[in-house]
Amino acid sequence: MRSRGVIGKYLLVVVLLVGIVIGVIWYSNISPEKAQGASKPIILYVNQGNGRVNVTNFGVMADFAVAHGFNTVFFQVFRLGVLLFDQQDLRTFVDQAHQRNLSIFFALSFNGSSFQIPPSIYEAGENGISLDMSVVNPSSQNSLLASVKAVYGGETAVTVYPTDWSPALRPNLLVLETYSSTLRSYIKPGIIGSVEVVGTSSQEDYQSQVQYALKNSDGVMVFDYAGLVKSDY
Repeated sequence: MRSRGVIGKYLLVVVLLVGIVIGVIWYSNISPEKAQGASKPIILYVNQGNGRVNVTNFGVMADFAVAHGFNTVFFQVFRLGVLLFDQQDLRTFVDQAHQRNLSIFFALSFNGSSFQIPPSIYEAGENGISLDMSVVNPSSQNSLLASVKAVYGGETAVTVYPTDWSPALRPNLLVLETYSSTLRSYIKPGIIGSVEVVGTSSQEDYQSQVQYALKNSDGVMVFDYAGLVKSDY
C-alpha cells in the first residue's frame, strides 16, 4: 500500500511538470501582441478613406483584427462632416465587435473644428468615441473634447500629431501619431504610440515598430486596416 502511494505521488509530479511544459510552449507561440500587451489597448484603425468597411464586410474586418492580436477597433463613422452610417448600422457594428470580445470606438475624423457631432453616435452601445484632431488647432482641441464629455458617459480617445496638440487634453486614451522614426522619442508612458503600415519596409520592420510602441507606451494603434490587408502582414 505504501509503495502505491509513493508511485501515485510521482505520477502527480510528472503530470504537473507536463502541464507546466505545455503551458510554456503555448505561451511562447501566441502572437507577440497578445503576449506583451494583453492588458494594453492594441488598436486597429479603420479609415474609410482607404477602404470602405460597412455592414457587409465588418465581420471580415473584425475576424481579421482578432486573428492579428488586436483587442480594440477605432472604426471611422464620421468623415469630412458627414455621418457615414445610420443608427441601425452603428448598433450592428457594436454587436459584431462585442461578439468577438473587441472593444469598439467610433472614430470621428475632423478637417476643421466647426463640425457638429451627430448625437446618434452616442447611443449605439460602443465602448468609446475617438476624435481625430491632427488638423485641428490646439486651441480648439479642448473644446471639441469637452463637447463630447458633456453629453457622453463612455470612454474618450484623441488622436493628435506629437508636436501640435494641447497639453491640457485629458481623454482616456491619448494617441500620438508617431508614424516616423524621427518621432520615436515621443513614445513613452502616458500616451499610446502608433504605427503606419505604409511607412514600414517589411513585416519584420512592422512588428518591430509595433512591439516598441507596445513596450514603451500605454498601448499601440495601427493605421490602418486597409494598409495591413494590402501588405499581407
